Amino acid sequence: MTEVLRRGRASLAFSFFAQGAAFALLVTRIPAVQDRYGVSDALLPAFLAAVPILAGAGSVTTERLVRRIRPSRVLRWSQPVVLLALLGVGAGDRIAALAAALAVFGLAVGALDASMNMLGVSLQRTYGRSIMLSFHAAYSLGGIVGASLAWVGAHWHLALWVSYLPVAAVLLPATLVGSRWYVDGDATAVPGAAEHGHGPVVFRLLLPLCLVMTFAYIGDSTVSNWSAKYLQDTLGSSEQLATVPYNVYMVTTLVGRAIGDLGVRRFGAVAVVRLGALVAALGFAVVAGAPGAWVGMLGFTLLGLGLCVLVPQTFAAAGRHAFENHGPGASDAAIARLNVFNYVGFLVGSPLVGALGDAWSYRGAMLVPMALVLVTLVYARSFAAQPDRYGGGHERPRTADVGRGSNGV
Repeated sequence: MTEVLRRGRASLAFSFFAQGAAFALLVTRIPAVQDRYGVSDALLPAFLAAVPILAGAGSVTTERLVRRIRPSRVLRWSQPVVLLALLGVGAGDRIAALAAALAVFGLAVGALDASMNMLGVSLQRTYGRSIMLSFHAAYSLGGIVGASLAWVGAHWHLALWVSYLPVAAVLLPATLVGSRWYVDGDATAVPGAAEHGHGPVVFRLLLPLCLVMTFAYIGDSTVSNWSAKYLQDTLGSSEQLATVPYNVYMVTTLVGRAIGDLGVRRFGAVAVVRLGALVAALGFAVVAGAPGAWVGMLGFTLLGLGLCVLVPQTFAAAGRHAFENHGPGASDAAIARLNVFNYVGFLVGSPLVGALGDAWSYRGAMLVPMALVLVTLVYARSFAAQPDRYGGGHERPRTADVGRGSNGV
């Protein structure tokens, strides 16, 4: 059993890594995509908004799929589709081809994100201790690798398909091989259980966590979309220095998630979430009041350390509470529904800050995600484990039935 769990954890971590790399390769090459297809500045926001909207639809569809098939199967086949769609974005030459590739990418990403987190939450429950942050650390590492490869492609003026093909050629077979060892855990131990015990009750239970997820992604999208512009236009940095804050943010996100599970085990999820929200709010305050670029960089560093714990812990709390209140199948349904608010935050964050910045000031606009992140403190008790928290001598007993891996292990 222990070997099955170790393989399952390693293969799922690699899946998170691959998804982080693929997503970074897409979003960091948006200017090149725009140039390749001749997408106008007026039309580009519609293309970019379509991806998270379709991802939300993919996540909702996954909620229904996992009532009949295991999340591991959804993940096994959605990840290759994401990688092939990424390659399609780089290989096409007409706007219709770009639209089709992005549509497939969005739908598959929704299924992929939902099923990955379903497996992560069920594995954490089986382990009986916090491991969810480690999976999201692998995602951050993949994002750093993907962004670095995108920089290489841009620096050497490589065609998009030349940048994407080697990545897809390596990651696609590797993820398919790794999928043999996925472990579904106990989340699907009762076939059809997802059809019972959720609906309005679970949504009321999830509402605080949905808000936290939305606010966390508003903060994240603020950094990814506005950090470079803010540093250059508001704080007067050079164009070269303006590219640094997002890289610093990604690295500190990786560091925070790599050590975050230890904090949850020692102090509990509530304390870690509260600390993360306070550090993130402090980061936004430092960014808003920064007299110059280097102080602004300090603010973005704090943002990475603070925001990095919120999303993994929100998934973990949603799955845990749904499982405890409504049984195994409800955990997967809760995660699929919560995952939709990932995309809501992404859609809202960038336009919100941009509109406030144009109408008011970009310094003032940074105070809005700060206030939203602070609202997390109001809902921090929603992250408490019942009856005991993970770690600190209160770990829950390991679940005996770890399910079957995708290869029948």
